[in-house]
Amino acid sequence: MRDYDEITAFLGEWGPAQKLIFLLLTVSVIPNGFAGLSIIFVGDTPEHRCSIPGNLNLSQAWMNRTIPLVPGTQVQYSQCSRYRLDVIRNLSEVFPDPDLLNVSGIEEEPCLDGWDYSRDQYTSTIVSEWDLVCNDDWKEPFAASLYFLGVLIGSGSSGMISDRFGRKIVLFGTMAVQILFNLLITLSPSWEIFCLIYFFKGIGEISNYMTAFVLGSELLQKSIRVTYSTLGIGCFYAVGYMLLPFVAYFMRGWRMLILTLTLISLLYISLWWFIPESPRWLLSKGRVKEAESIIRLMAKQNGITPPAVLFTDDELEHIQNKQVKSVPVIQLIKASRIRAITMINFPVWMILAIGYYGLSLNIPNLHGNDYLNCFLFGAIEIPANIAAWLLLRKFPRRLSLSGILALSGGVLLFMNLIPSNLLVLSTALVLIGKLGNTCAFSIVFVYTSELYPTLMRNTGIGVSSMASRAGSIISPYVVMLDSYKENLPFIVMGVLMVFSAIAVLLLPETFNIPLPDTINQMQKVKWFKIRRCSYSYVNKTKTIRENNVAIFTEEML
Repeated sequence: MRDYDEITAFLGEWGPAQKLIFLLLTVSVIPNGFAGLSIIFVGDTPEHRCSIPGNLNLSQAWMNRTIPLVPGTQVQYSQCSRYRLDVIRNLSEVFPDPDLLNVSGIEEEPCLDGWDYSRDQYTSTIVSEWDLVCNDDWKEPFAASLYFLGVLIGSGSSGMISDRFGRKIVLFGTMAVQILFNLLITLSPSWEIFCLIYFFKGIGEISNYMTAFVLGSELLQKSIRVTYSTLGIGCFYAVGYMLLPFVAYFMRGWRMLILTLTLISLLYISLWWFIPESPRWLLSKGRVKEAESIIRLMAKQNGITPPAVLFTDDELEHIQNKQVKSVPVIQLIKASRIRAITMINFPVWMILAIGYYGLSLNIPNLHGNDYLNCFLFGAIEIPANIAAWLLLRKFPRRLSLSGILALSGGVLLFMNLIPSNLLVLSTALVLIGKLGNTCAFSIVFVYTSELYPTLMRNTGIGVSSMASRAGSIISPYVVMLDSYKENLPFIVMGVLMVFSAIAVLLLPETFNIPLPDTINQMQKVKWFKIRRCSYSYVNKTKTIRENNVAIFTEEML
């Protein structure tokens, strides 16, 4: 009995229809590249210091002495405290020149009148507008974590929604949701409202990305799918990433930045008339005529005459019965082989997300120009995805993934040994770490799909993806470690990546091995196999001792 791929093989693999679908779907993920990471500029913290009221009638010399220096420095002023203004005012009346006394012994007080923010780089960010600094500095990473919480919920629900309502409707419906919440967020009157809208924005953006991934996989032939998921989706996401600093450079206010990015996203709604629904999904719902119409249109675009009858009744029944359905998550821990793989996959995916978003969100803390650094971080994803594509085609999965993770983690740890004056070298090492992390992310998607059996593949990838979303929720707080020690975020991410590189070595190899359809066809995790052998040996020895020599002889034979 022919399956869907065999029935539609007459279309060819890379005709004009497939090229158009490939292009339009990959272009549709460009907004995901700049929308999800816009918080880099929207939530950046400008230079700031305590505001000093102008009615104190202080001379300029005394105004310059109202802010204490940070202990251990001679040029850096405190951002969260000032000298008591009543004491400063009294002293200024007695001593016209502040150099005549030591002001460092004056008692300090918090910024009771708010803060003055530098406008050299931004006209406004959410930090400067709502004073998310000092005791409230936790609010900016909390907003980012809420967004990633929305991403987690969206990634878990997008598959179920698209299975029920269709790939195309969900793809463009979530685009509309993104646009709506992006417009609403520019009207946010408070930080609390911003966080609420930002959460729903996260739900829509990841659903659009995941649906585009699935729709392309179902419309394109097998030989193109790996290219689509790496060079296609990955590289065009990077284009959106590179577009972000270009727009942010000209739009220095956070509301105008989001509004401009939203207007760019609005252009993608026009793709509705060019991107078809998935014929596979239509057949699974019994909508045969619609599926045949799309296939015949693709044949016409490719200059091919389709068969008079595309699907027989038996083939339709076979295709519908072959639809892979997700199984309950509990099944991932019931069977020992699947449990072992899941126990390794979960932390690996989580660490990859911590590294990816931790490095991206840490851009404002790097030396150099923020806009140039952000552009380079986006541009480095293109060679990263090309490298992933080449590795997936020619090299074993396990060693490729482990090696890339070890490289990425190693360079981040090595940064701690670089002198602080070698700024270009430090930035170059971070870029290498970002390249390795992005490359590993592309590889792990394919590798994970090959580890699980058919009936549990969707569930396994879904749970792994949710683990990565959990890691992205943590990532803003990893970036905050910079306030304790300059390179501490890199040390944490480097250690985690090296750990994940070691963990990956325990997974079985899948390169050039047929995909497993059942649990019995799955390969064993190495450490688990050893443990099972030891357990089996102990049980056999115990049985021998409890019975007689005849049993021992039988075992030996």
